Amino acid sequence: MDVRELLERYNIRPSKGLGQSFLMAEWAYERILDAAQLSTDDVVLEIGPGLGTLTRLLAEAARHVIAVELDERMVAILNDTLAGHDNVTVHQGDILETDLEELLEPWIDQLQPAVTYKVVANLPYYITSRALRHLLTAPVRPQRLVVMVQQEVADRIVATPGDMSLLAVSVQVFGAPERVCRVPASAFYPRPNVDSAVLAVDIYAEPLVPEALLRRFFQVARAGFQQRRKQIHNSLVANLSLNRQTVADALEQAGIAPQRRPQTLAIEEWARLTEALYPADDQGS
Repeated sequence: MDVRELLERYNIRPSKGLGQSFLMAEWAYERILDAAQLSTDDVVLEIGPGLGTLTRLLAEAARHVIAVELDERMVAILNDTLAGHDNVTVHQGDILETDLEELLEPWIDQLQPAVTYKVVANLPYYITSRALRHLLTAPVRPQRLVVMVQQEVADRIVATPGDMSLLAVSVQVFGAPERVCRVPASAFYPRPNVDSAVLAVDIYAEPLVPEALLRRFFQVARAGFQQRRKQIHNSLVANLSLNRQTVADALEQAGIAPQRRPQTLAIEEWARLTEALYPADDQGS
């Protein structure tokens, strides 16, 4: 059934406050499914299932789908449209407030090695960064993540040194992102103001930075990007409680020229810099 027909049938108007725009283009659903690389062993966490169009397709390809929907009105529709799909669990709630380990608990014992956990999401633009951080820093991380995001955000996430941002660093430390395709605004109802893109992220078995160093790593990266137009030395001095000489010595130890800008640093350089600024004995302090 057409998106407009479904909304009319249930007497629902899309919520601007929740950033609701429903994907209508069949070709885009196909690209999302291809990007997810699903098998019948996979457990899928779908965020923002909406009317359940993609949910049904995921259920046909995966072992089980856990669909997390914030809007109670949509949950009522999902319980109706997904009737007959016994491998779908609908969970009403805010993904940002959801304990992923608890949500996945029925499956956790099975996630290794036979069952893998993947995320497929059509994220409201206003929660994209927070949702990605929530998923990537959870105790149980997905193997693969396929999300619909604003096109500009996708471009930022896949950036390379020279054009890096804190968002790019925050994603790339956990996995390798790839922009799958552009999805024009005309593919949605209601039509948003900007185009979107499908982004796939292959999550590493272990982050590029040791777990024990991650808190300090993000502290240093945030400090660096807080004043991204400044030289890295000046930005760190301004935003970390460290003196100029300590920062200068750490940059030299990490092999990073103090005149460089934060957007030019690669993940490995941020990691070396963090280790130099906070030696092993101090990382937990």
